[in-house]
Amino acid sequence: MRDERIKKLAAVLLNHSVKVKKGERVLIRGHLNTKPLITEIIDQTYSLGAYPYVEILDDEITLHLAKNYQKAQLETQAKWQMQTYQDVDAVIVIIGEENDAEMDEVPAEMHKLRGEIMKPVSEFYVNHRKWVLLNYPTKGLAQKAGMSTSSFEDYLFDVCTVDYDKMASAAEPLKQLMEKTDRVRITGPGTDLQFSIKGIPVIPCTGEANVPDGEIFTAPIKDSVNGTISFNTPCPYHGITFRDVKLTFENGKIVDAVSDQTEKLNEILDTDEGARYIGEFALGFHPYIEEPIGDILFDEKICGSFHFTPGEAYEEANNGNKSAIHWDMVLIQRPEYGGGEIYFDDVLVRKDGQFVLPELKGLNQENLK
Repeated sequence: MRDERIKKLAAVLLNHSVKVKKGERVLIRGHLNTKPLITEIIDQTYSLGAYPYVEILDDEITLHLAKNYQKAQLETQAKWQMQTYQDVDAVIVIIGEENDAEMDEVPAEMHKLRGEIMKPVSEFYVNHRKWVLLNYPTKGLAQKAGMSTSSFEDYLFDVCTVDYDKMASAAEPLKQLMEKTDRVRITGPGTDLQFSIKGIPVIPCTGEANVPDGEIFTAPIKDSVNGTISFNTPCPYHGITFRDVKLTFENGKIVDAVSDQTEKLNEILDTDEGARYIGEFALGFHPYIEEPIGDILFDEKICGSFHFTPGEAYEEANNGNKSAIHWDMVLIQRPEYGGGEIYFDDVLVRKDGQFVLPELKGLNQENLK
């Protein structure tokens, strides 16, 4: 018997996220353990009069390939993948990760090489194709979240099928406010940060590209960031989890970075010049995502949080920063995490994770549930 929740999730992906139309070509990329969702998407794609295509992902095979990547090899792979993305209208990526440390053995230079060569491919489909990315409930992800497998399944299906239409309506006033905002100031324990977002586009994310979703993002003017920020959630990167990350900025650049693994942190931030500048600033407001689980697809949407991202800016909200990395780091400002304030042009907008302006209160947790 098919799980009705999988049917509902497939419908969200096809009808809300990528909005598949008759005759369109849909690429479904997923791990083999996500087969129940893949097959449901295939069936629903056909029922919409569209054409499904499938690529199966395998982390063990990828690991063996990645240990000894060669430039010419990756250039060929990039050419093939670019052709694939050019040939389809929509891309659905379903991650069935069982071990987030699977790629720990891959040398940093291999990650860097692949990131540089594959960057035009990922930029093409992100900016020119309808796409959505999500995680499938696995034992590995449940363990990382500190939940039983069945409890995590319930949690994942709940957060992935929230009322995204309601969320989109509630986010519109915040979008309008941010579009008029120049100066942002963020304060809290170990944090006093200032920057400008003047003239940078503001993009609400309500189930179109990520599932689960629930954020609104822009980017700071590249050289405007000054001050210090202390993150209170784990910051995973390529299977390594950094804790107690603290960044200090001068004229946009990270001039000091410390964590429980300071040397490794700075090695990543030295990937290229853009890695020490910020490419994204976003506020999270998913009502059912409350605690970090070490998976950024969930953690960046935590209600009462924001994330600040060293590295590449998205084309949709481009501040000119270019980098091979894009590393979302999350700070939760609800009272149990120490609280904090966000000001737009010296007006208090959110305090201790709660929006305080009347027109924004629809985004607070109790109103989105």
